[in-house]
Formats: sequence, structure tokens, C-alpha cells
Amino acid sequence: MDYEELNYGALSREQQLASSQAFPVLMRKVYLWMTLALVITGLTSYFVATSPSMFMLLYSNQAILWGLLIAEFALVFGITAAINKLSLTTATLLFVLYSVINGATLSSIFLVYTTSSIASVFFITAGTFAAMALFGYTTKKDLTALGPILLMGLLGIIIASVVNMFVHSSGLNLIVSYLGVLIFVGLTAYDSQKIKQMMLQAPDAGEGMQKLALLGALSLYLDFINLFLYLLRIFGSNRD
Repeated sequence: MDYEELNYGALSREQQLASSQAFPVLMRKVYLWMTLALVITGLTSYFVATSPSMFMLLYSNQAILWGLLIAEFALVFGITAAINKLSLTTATLLFVLYSVINGATLSSIFLVYTTSSIASVFFITAGTFAAMALFGYTTKKDLTALGPILLMGLLGIIIASVVNMFVHSSGLNLIVSYLGVLIFVGLTAYDSQKIKQMMLQAPDAGEGMQKLALLGALSLYLDFINLFLYLLRIFGSNRD
């Protein structure tokens, strides 16, 4: 489905009424799915980190860890590319599966950082995310032009992160972390506005639009997780 083909102005009065009623329903689903995914990720991460057998199974076998990382990328691209072919139930289950796998791969943060600093950074992230999502939702300024700039910045920090895997520069790591925060703060506002505009054009709250709402939830979920990880690298307290 190409939502740019939707023409709200051309809808009949009945369709406009259905569209206006669909908007709050779809927006609630976006944030409900995102929140549930974060809860699933957090619980899975904590469970794996506090279960010696699970943690050893995951991190003592590089093949399993790499398999999970590859599965994460495959699920994100698969859900996005095949959303029109998937049923809503299947797409939702794949999103849940991705949340579980992501939680498992993030479990190592509990061994690197103190639990108190993880909790503190989580609340900092939640506050920052909420503020930027609200800004993107309410601002009258068109943020469309930010999209290509933010994506180029994201590509830049990915390249810098790969380079730093070989040079091990603490200074470069700090620069990448601050840039990562700025980029995902911007992406949160950008994605929030984009999702609002999509849902405003929804002709109804049928399965097709709910699947687009699910994609919106996935985008915001990824924004939150990445913002959290970059803030954790800056403010997290390492275990001694």
C-alpha cells in the first residue's frame, strides 16, 4: 500500500468520518505496540542476564549469537518489505519475535553497566523520547527535509563504529555516542510526524492501515532502543 496515493480531500463525507474516527485508534495502536515491544525486550534481556545457563548458552557459542544478530536484521527488513503480503497476525508475531531476540542480544548490558545506571538512563531516554515524539506530533514545521540528513548521519556513525572496532579510540567512541544521540533524537521527531501524517490519511482502521501502524511502532521502537544505547554509552556506570 502506498499511503501517498490516499487523497483525504477526495473522500466522501462518510469516508471522512470513518477516517477521522480511525486516526485515534491507529495512533493508540502505534504506541501500544511500541510499548509492548519495549516491555518484552526489557523482560527478555533481564531474564537472560540473570539466568547463568541462558547467558552461557548465548555468549559461549558465537554461532548462536551471530545467528540471532542476523535474524534481527532479517526480521526488520522482512517485516518492512513484506508487510503487504503478511497478515496482521503474522506481522505482529514477527514483531514480537524480533523484540524477544533483541532483548536476548541486549542482555550483555547488565554485565557491563550497573543496574541502577541502566534504570536511570532508561528514564532519561523515556523522557527525551516522549518530548521529541510530542514535538514531532504537534509542530507545524515540516520535518520532511530532515529525513535524508538524518539517514546520512546514521550511515556515517555506522561507518565510524565499524572503523572504531579496529582502532579502539575512546575519543571516537564518545563522538559517535553524542552524534548517535542527536541523530536518534531527530529521528524520533521526524518519525513521529511522519506516522501522524500517515494515520491522518487513513481511510479506515482496517487491517491494511493497522499493518502500517505496526510499521510505525517498529520505527519508534528502533528509535527508542538506539537512543537508549547511545545514552547508556555516555551516562552508564561500568561495573568494577
